[in-house]
Amino acid sequence: MSFVVTPPAQVSVPVVGSKDRFPVGRIYCVGRNYVEHAKEMGFTGREAPFFFIKPADNCLVVDAGQTGEVNYPPMTEDYQHEIELVAAIGTGGKNIKAADAKKHIYGYAVGLDMTRRDRQTEQKKQGRPWCIGKTFDQAAPIGPITPAAQAGDVENAEIFVQVNGKDRQRSNVAKLIWNIGEIIEHISAAWELRPGDLIYTGTPEGVAAVVKGDTMVGSVAGLPTLTVKVI
Repeated sequence: MSFVVTPPAQVSVPVVGSKDRFPVGRIYCVGRNYVEHAKEMGFTGREAPFFFIKPADNCLVVDAGQTGEVNYPPMTEDYQHEIELVAAIGTGGKNIKAADAKKHIYGYAVGLDMTRRDRQTEQKKQGRPWCIGKTFDQAAPIGPITPAAQAGDVENAEIFVQVNGKDRQRSNVAKLIWNIGEIIEHISAAWELRPGDLIYTGTPEGVAAVVKGDTMVGSVAGLPTLTVKVI
């Protein structure tokens, strides 16, 4: 088969303990999924979950022990970090029940949902899509994927991000409003999950801006650390 333009390369993420890599399909992100973060965004309570999607080529893939470099994006003066636990889907499906969700997870990684907050806020006020605020080059940094059997108790893991060595966000995955199984149940009711899909499960409170020269170190206990410098 020939193409009129060269197809893009397959985006992939390294897998801990393997030479094989995880091919990325779609990236689903869960909005306002920690109570305290919902409050700092002006909301309260356990609202129905909602999602937005980033394309695979938004990934900035960072190997273990390396420091990734993310370019400060254009059209923003308020570029913010959101630390997240990422679930990597190994077995797809529709209408997956929360109780069966773990069977569909290949593994877990640390991710950052980078956001042009000023652009997102403008779109919210106008009732328009958030794409310009959430979807742009390198908007989804991610570290290596740890297979689920080796990841420990991620549902009760400490999660944090430090900027230049100082805490910005620190919480526990147990504080998710909608847990990982429930997230998968809701997503798979709306879309057919496919092997290779990533789910960014939400961020805790403490989101804040970074500038050129800042280094972010993100962690979920039991998984490889994600280190990213803004250039």
